[in-house]
Amino acid sequence: MNVKISRSLGMVAVLYFTANFNAQNTPNDTLSNEQKIEEVVMIGYGTQKKSNVTGAIASIKEEDIAKIPAGKPEQVLQGRAAGVNVVTNSGQPGASATIRVRGITSYSSNNDPLWVVDGIVVDGIGWLTQSDIESIEVLKDGASSAIYGVSAARGVILVTTKKGKKGRLNLNYNGFFGVSNAARKIDLLNATQYATIINEGFVNDGGTARFQNPSAFGAGTDWQDTIFSSADRQNHEVSVQGGNEKSTFYGSFGYYDQSGIVMRDISYYKRLTARINSTHKVTDWLTLGQTFAYTNQKNQGINANGEFGGPLSSAVNLDPITPLVETDPNVISTPAYSNPYIIRDENGNPYGISPYVNQEMSNPLAFKYTQLGNRNWSDDFIGNVFAELKFLNNFTLRSSLNGKKAYWGNQNFTPLFYLNPNYTNTGNNSLSRTTQTKFEWSMENTLTFQKKFGDHNVNIMAGTGYYDYNIGYGQTVTYTNLPVSSYELASFNFYTPSDNRTVNAWDNVEWNKASYFGRAIYDYKNKYLFTGTLRYDGSSIFGANKHWGIFPSFSLGWNIDKENFWPENNVLNTFKLRGGYGTLGNDGMPTFQFASFYVAGANYTDGNGTVMPGYLPSGLANENLKWETTTQTNVAADMKFFNAFTLTVDVYKKTTYDILRAVQIPGYVGVTGLAFQNAGDMENRGIELELGYKKTWNDFSLSVNGNLAYNENKVLSLVRGQEYEDRAGFQSMGPIQRIVPGQAYNSFYGFQTLGVFQNQAQIDSYVNANGQMYQSNARPGDFIWADANGDGIINDSDKVNLGSSIPKYNFGATVNVNYKNWDLSVFGQGAAGHKVFQGLRRLDILDANYQTRILDRWTGEGSTNENPRITRNDPNKNYSRLSNWYLQKGDYFRIKLVTLGYTLPENISQNIGASKVRFYVTGENLFTFTKYTGYDPEIAAGDSYGIDRAFYPQARTFMFGANITF
Repeated sequence: MNVKISRSLGMVAVLYFTANFNAQNTPNDTLSNEQKIEEVVMIGYGTQKKSNVTGAIASIKEEDIAKIPAGKPEQVLQGRAAGVNVVTNSGQPGASATIRVRGITSYSSNNDPLWVVDGIVVDGIGWLTQSDIESIEVLKDGASSAIYGVSAARGVILVTTKKGKKGRLNLNYNGFFGVSNAARKIDLLNATQYATIINEGFVNDGGTARFQNPSAFGAGTDWQDTIFSSADRQNHEVSVQGGNEKSTFYGSFGYYDQSGIVMRDISYYKRLTARINSTHKVTDWLTLGQTFAYTNQKNQGINANGEFGGPLSSAVNLDPITPLVETDPNVISTPAYSNPYIIRDENGNPYGISPYVNQEMSNPLAFKYTQLGNRNWSDDFIGNVFAELKFLNNFTLRSSLNGKKAYWGNQNFTPLFYLNPNYTNTGNNSLSRTTQTKFEWSMENTLTFQKKFGDHNVNIMAGTGYYDYNIGYGQTVTYTNLPVSSYELASFNFYTPSDNRTVNAWDNVEWNKASYFGRAIYDYKNKYLFTGTLRYDGSSIFGANKHWGIFPSFSLGWNIDKENFWPENNVLNTFKLRGGYGTLGNDGMPTFQFASFYVAGANYTDGNGTVMPGYLPSGLANENLKWETTTQTNVAADMKFFNAFTLTVDVYKKTTYDILRAVQIPGYVGVTGLAFQNAGDMENRGIELELGYKKTWNDFSLSVNGNLAYNENKVLSLVRGQEYEDRAGFQSMGPIQRIVPGQAYNSFYGFQTLGVFQNQAQIDSYVNANGQMYQSNARPGDFIWADANGDGIINDSDKVNLGSSIPKYNFGATVNVNYKNWDLSVFGQGAAGHKVFQGLRRLDILDANYQTRILDRWTGEGSTNENPRITRNDPNKNYSRLSNWYLQKGDYFRIKLVTLGYTLPENISQNIGASKVRFYVTGENLFTFTKYTGYDPEIAAGDSYGIDRAFYPQARTFMFGANITF
C-alpha cells in the first residue's frame, strides 16, 4: 500500500527575521575593552538576536563544544541545557544516548527529539564529527518548536555545521589519544563467602551443606577482572577553510577509534567522516551553496544491559569456585569436558565450565571466541544544495533540495561451540549477512520579506516543503554448514546446497509529508516583541480523515530595561519578560496503522481433512487515527546583574492529548494483533534555572555556568476503563513498572516490606481483622509484606508505587578559568529524584553468585531488620517478588570532564609555521558521587529508565591532545 498526499507547494505568509549586528563596546560590561558582537541563535528557518528571542531556546556554541572529547556528538548536550535530559544508553563504544526535551510525552510513540542538521531532517547525529559543529540550539517550548508542526512535540534540536570564512587559508588539526579503564567494580562474594552462603541456603531449607570446607576455596576466580581491561581511544580531525568575497569553503576529514573496557576484542567503535561545505556569491542578488557529508561506521558490541547472557551478566552471576582455565586432570576427564567443541586456550587447556551456574551464563573468555568477527557497519551520505535570490531590496527567496542515502547492515559467523551443557552449537555453523538501504529527500522553499519602518521592525517568511521518507529495501542471507572453523575463513563464496541457504528480503513502506509554514516576528524599538508561527502539515501516516493538521503558536516579550522609566544602573542591567503558547504534533509511529490488511496464517479444513490456506484481517481500520497533540505554555524571565551575572528562569506546562496507543482487540472481533488508536493523556510541569557568571581581570578570566531543571511527569489517563498498564518485566517477577493515572510514567510497582520477622511469635501475631494469619508459610528471617489495600490477604493487589524511574532533577555546572596561556575547564552533571532497580542476579539460577550485601542477611533474632534470610526454595517470595528491597536511590553527581590546556606563545608557534598550538590533558568520568551500588547509576534504554540488568558502565578515561592551526 502506498498512500501519498498532495505535492502542491503553495506559499503561506510568515515572518522571518534576519538581523544585522554591529560590534558594540559597552563601558559597563566586564569585557568593555573587547569588540563584541551580539549573540545570534538559530530559531528554525532563520536566526534571531538572543536579546529579542521570545521562546525557550538553549544554545551551545562552538567554543563550548570544542572542549568536549569527541564521541557521540549528541552527548554534548548532557548537563549543558536546562530541560534537556541526556542519559547514556550504555558505556559501550558507539552507544547513543536517550534524549528527552522537557520530559516524556508519549506512551508508545517515538519520544526522540526531531533533529535538523543544516535544514535537513535526520534520524540522529551519530554520523557527525563533533568538530564540524558550529552550534546546537534546542527549541524547548511550544512557541519556538511549532514551526516544525506535526513532528515537534518531542522537542526540536537544530545543528549548524561550520562554514567557510573569507580570508587566509586555515588548516586545523584536532586530535587526542586516551586510555580508559573501569571506574568501579561491584562487590561480589569470593569463593569462600560464596560456599558459605550456598551452604546456609541448603541448611535453612532443611537440607545438608554442599561444601565441606568453604575456607579451602580461598578467594577463587574474580570474573570481573576477566572481562574488564584497559582500552584505547583516539581521535584525529583535519579541517581546512578559507575563501574570498565571492566564495567560501570548509572541508574536513575525521577518524575516531574506541575500544571497550569490557571484552575489548568484541566491543569497539570506529568512524570515518568527510565533509565539504561551500557558498558562492554568483552576483549581488544570487547566492548558491551546498553541504555534503559522508560517514562510515563500524562497531561490535556485547549485551549492554541484559541479564540473559553476555560477559557482564556472566561475570556477575558465575560462581567464583570455577577456575578461568581448567588444568585439573580429574576434572578434565569428566563428561562436561569431553565434548569436541569445547573452547580451549592457546596452551590447549579448556576454559572452565561451571558445574553450578549454566543456562546463558558462560566463561567470558570462551564466549569471546563465539563472537569474533561479527560486526555492524553503515555508510551515510547526507547533503543539500540551495539557491538564495534577493530582489526588490527587501525580499529573499531561498530554495533547498535535501537528501540522505544510507546503507547499513551486519555480518555474523556462528562457529561450533560448547560453552556449557545448556549453551551449545554442535550442529552446524552459520554465516549471516544483512544489508539495507534507505533514501529520503525533501524540498523546501521560503520567501522572506524584511523591512524597518522607523522604530518598527517587521519580517515575514512564507514557506512550503515536501518530504519523502523510507524509500528502500533490505535482505538477509544465511549459509549453514560451511567447511570452515573460524570467521577468518568464512565466506559466501563457498558452494553450499540449497537446503543450507536461506534468503529473506523486504521492501520498506514509503511515506511522505507536505507542509505549509510561516512565521511573523515584530518588535518596536527592541522593546516590545512578538513572534507568531503557523504550520499546516499533511502526512500519509494518518487516516484519510486526518491527513492534515494545523499547528499554531505565539510568543510575546518585553525588554523592560529599554523603557525610558528604567534607570541605568549597575545592579540589574537587563530584564526581559517573555511567554508563549504553542500546539505541536507527534507522528512518531509505524506507517499505515489506520488501515486493515489481510494476513496469512488463518488456515482451515475443507471438511474432508484437507488443510486450506486462509486469511484474516490484521486489525480494525481507523480512518480517524491522527497525530498526538501537545500544547505547551511557557513563562520566563531573562536578567543580567552587576554586569557579570546572568539568570534565566523558565516555567512551563506541557500536556499531551490523544496519545497513540497499540491496544489489544478482543478475540471475538475476529482480528489478530494490536490496533493503534488515540487514547491517553499525559502532563509535564517544570521549572528551569540557568545562572552564569563571567569576569575578566587583566590576564585572568573566570566564567561559571550552572543549570537546574525540575520536571514532574504525570499520566492523566489511559484507555477508557483501564486502571493501569504493565510495562517492563524482570524474570519471574513479571512486570516491575506500570503506567498508572496520577503517577509518573513507568513508575516501579511492587510490594512494600515492613521489616523482617524476628521470631515465630511475630509471625503468629501478624493477622488480619478476622484473626487470620497473613503469612502462614513464613519463617523467622522472612520479609513482612504490607497489606496495602487492607483486604486481609497479601496478593498482587497490594502492589504500590515504589518510586519513579525518571529523574525529577537534572543539573550541570561548568567552570572555565584562563590565566595567560593556561586554561582550565571543569564540568560536572547529575540527576536526582528517582529510583534504580538492581536486577543483576539471575533468580532462576539458584547457585548464581551474590553481592556482598547478602553478608548482612538475617541470621538470627536481632541480627537485621532489613535483609531476609538465605533460602533456595523461597516460600515467602523474599527474592522473587519486586519490593522496595530491590530499589536504590539513583541520585548522582559526576565530575564529567576536567581539562587543563596550555597554548604556546605566539613566537614559538610561528617558528613551526603555525598560528596557534595548544596542548591539553583531559580526564573524563573522574569521580561519581552516588549511593547506588551497581556499576553506574546513569541507566536508560529508550524510555525504560532505571533498570540495571548488568549495565555496561561508562569508562574513566585520561587523554592527551593537541589543537594546531596553520
